[in-house]
Amino acid sequence: MANETSEGLGRRNFMIASVATIGAAAALMAGPAQAQTGSAPATASPAGTSGTVYTGDVIDGKKVISSLDISDLEPGKHSFYFQGVQMPTGQHWYVSVMVAKGAAPGKRLGLMSGVHGDEMSPIHTVQSVMRELDPAAMSGSVVAVFDISRPAMEGMERRWPNSGRGIDLIDINRLFPGNEGAPDAPSRHAGLIFNRLLRPNLDYGIDFHTAATGMDATAFHLARMDFPEVRAMAELYPVDQIFDNLGEHGLLANALIDAGIPAFTPEIGKPRVFDHDKIALFVEGTMNVIKHHGIISGPIGRTSKDTNVFVADGMFPVIATHGGFVELLVELNETVRPGQKVAVQRNTFGEIVAEYSVSLGGEVGARRTDATAEPGTPIVFLIFDSANPVGGDVLVE
Repeated sequence: MANETSEGLGRRNFMIASVATIGAAAALMAGPAQAQTGSAPATASPAGTSGTVYTGDVIDGKKVISSLDISDLEPGKHSFYFQGVQMPTGQHWYVSVMVAKGAAPGKRLGLMSGVHGDEMSPIHTVQSVMRELDPAAMSGSVVAVFDISRPAMEGMERRWPNSGRGIDLIDINRLFPGNEGAPDAPSRHAGLIFNRLLRPNLDYGIDFHTAATGMDATAFHLARMDFPEVRAMAELYPVDQIFDNLGEHGLLANALIDAGIPAFTPEIGKPRVFDHDKIALFVEGTMNVIKHHGIISGPIGRTSKDTNVFVADGMFPVIATHGGFVELLVELNETVRPGQKVAVQRNTFGEIVAEYSVSLGGEVGARRTDATAEPGTPIVFLIFDSANPVGGDVLVE
């Protein structure tokens, strides 16, 4: 509330912090029944020391697990439901997991999708890659996680609808590596996914996304190119652009990097639909990465060299200052000059209420698809090279 006193806010924050502390302590003392039914205590070593943990449940013919250790799986393809965080009813959100384990040892690659619930092309991309893999011809493994943020996906919604203190819409891709003892469900779910599914089983990670609802984007990556292993993977895709930037703390790719697992974030065009032309590019690039790591053999396909990729380290958003109908004057991938007009906005009478120009040059990385915009809404994202890297606070991923 706007008129809360600073003392009141301090007390509320103290109470929330206390809940988190108590929850973590309860997990330590009470063990599996209190912390997460059917899984190991929150402070126990994640999968890798105790093996894959089966809950005993079967859903649609697929076994339910609460922890994964791919070292104890036989070579072949395996499909599971991972038991995620509990709902208010006491039931669980389950996450779809597939493992393609080769007949010979080798590198372990993770393919993640569904972190945001309105991003469909990543799921199709990962499904397509997994269909192409033959474990008998593989050295190593590929772990696919299709629907990390299940409640968001059920509503085709970017954010997780958390109901702990009334409905909050929470972006789980600002919470990794998560916290299994946190007071909110998305943080606990992120912790379970990270600790018991991803970190113990990956040498490399790729977390696929799209533009947010109401936006469209080029075929691009968010990738920290100062990490040689990240750069090597990112450059194996025939994409248009690479945004060389940290982005945000709490992104899944950044949490993996912090855990010693090179990772990056491909962005596959439009949200809410299958963007088939771009999906094909990212399937080709992902197969290149799998070959690069020696998981399968075969010639490398097209890469960023074939698409003359534009690498930039700065992102500049053009933000609506008025409400109204937006007419965009630039296309994706278009090179713009300083001072160029990129959009015009009109009211319901058709009168111009705002015109938008850019103060610097670069390429259009994303643009709004909804015809209307209210003040504060990004309508165009420009990426550019800068002496001092900037951007990331209003990412389109």
